[in-house]
Amino acid sequence: MHRISDEQRRIRIGRRHLLAPSMRPESPVAVADALVALHATDAATVFLSACARLRAPEVAAVEKQLYQDVSLVRLLSMRNTLFVVSEETAPLVEASNARAVAAKERRTLLKHLTEDGNGLDEQWLAATEESVLAALTARGSATGSELSAAVPALRTRITVFPGKKQETVQGVASRVIRVLAAEGRIRRDRPRGSWTSSQFRWTASEPRAGLDTARAQTELALRWLRSYGPAAEGDLKWWTGWGLGQVRRALAGAGAEEVELDNGATAWVAPQDQGSEPAPEPWAALLPALDPSAMGWADRGFHLPAGHRAALFDRSGNIGPTVWWNGLIVGGWALRADGEPVWRLLTDVGRDASTAIEAEASRLAHWVGEVRITPRFRTPLERELTG
Repeated sequence: MHRISDEQRRIRIGRRHLLAPSMRPESPVAVADALVALHATDAATVFLSACARLRAPEVAAVEKQLYQDVSLVRLLSMRNTLFVVSEETAPLVEASNARAVAAKERRTLLKHLTEDGNGLDEQWLAATEESVLAALTARGSATGSELSAAVPALRTRITVFPGKKQETVQGVASRVIRVLAAEGRIRRDRPRGSWTSSQFRWTASEPRAGLDTARAQTELALRWLRSYGPAAEGDLKWWTGWGLGQVRRALAGAGAEEVELDNGATAWVAPQDQGSEPAPEPWAALLPALDPSAMGWADRGFHLPAGHRAALFDRSGNIGPTVWWNGLIVGGWALRADGEPVWRLLTDVGRDASTAIEAEASRLAHWVGEVRITPRFRTPLERELTG
C-alpha cells in the first residue's frame, strides 16, 4: 500500500487550501471551491477564511459574491451547521445534506406546534409561511423583526416541552424563518451593521432542483478527497455528519484509493492521487476560528501538536484563531480592542517564520481596517491575548 507522509499532507494543505502565496486566487468563489465549504456559523469567519487566501484581500469582493452575484450561497447543511459554498457546489450539498436537515427542522417545528395544544398545525404553518414569502416579495428584503411586524402569526408564542423539566415559552418567528431558509425558499441577504454581523436581512429565493442523494454524496466525497485527502473514513464521517454506511458507499462510488499514513492507519485519496507533490515556497497564515483547514479532519494530529489543544480549543471542541507555518499549527492570534493583531507562538519556529507571520499580521490588519472582531467561540489563548 502506498504511504503518504505527514509532511506530504502538510504540503497538500499549503497547495490545495491556497495558503502558499503562489497559490492564492483572485476570487472568493475559487477559495470556497478549493475548500469545498467555508464555515459560516460565525459571519466573520467567511470573510477571514476567504481573505487569508486571496491575492488581493477585500471585503467588498466577498460581499459582492454573497449578496449581489449570489455566486456564494449559505446553506444549513453538514452536521446541521451553516456553511458557505459556491453556487456550483450548492446542489450537491443540498441533496447530500441540507435536504435531510431541512426535513428534520420541519418535523421538529411541527412537533412543537402540535404539542403546544392551541390548534397550531401543518395548515397554520403553511399559511404563515405563505404570508412571510408574500411580505418578502413586497419588501424585497426584511429583518426578522420587520417580518414579525408584517406577519402577525410570527408573533405567536408556544410552550416547548410542556410538562417537562425543560419546559419554556418561545416565539415561533426564528423557527419558521429557519425552516424556510433550510428549504431554500428564503436566503440570508446583507446583514445589519458590518460584515461581522449575523443579524441578516432575508429575501425570497427559489429552491433548487433536486438531485439524487446517493449520487450527490459520491460527488461531494470526491471533491472533499481532492481537497482533504488522504483522510480516514472517520474524517469524512465527522465532516459530513453521514452514517458510516453512507460514507463507505460514497467512497466506493468515488473510486477512492487506499493509502497508509505515517501512524500506520489506513486512509483514502481520490483516484490517481497517491503521488507526492513538490513543496511550495515557505508560507505563514493567520486563519480564523473554525477555518476549514483546521476543521477538515476529525484526527488533526498531522498538523496540530497535541499539546496545543488546551490553548486553542473551547470546551465544545471549536478551534479558535490559529497561526500556521508550512502546514503546521504553531500558535494562536487575536485582534485587540485597538485593532492590533497579536499572536503567541506555541512552537519555536525560528526567525524566518516569525518574520513571515508578522507580515501576514500586517496584511490582515490592513484589509480588516477599523472593524473589530471577536470570535463567537472564544478559546483560552484568544481571551488571554485580548485580556
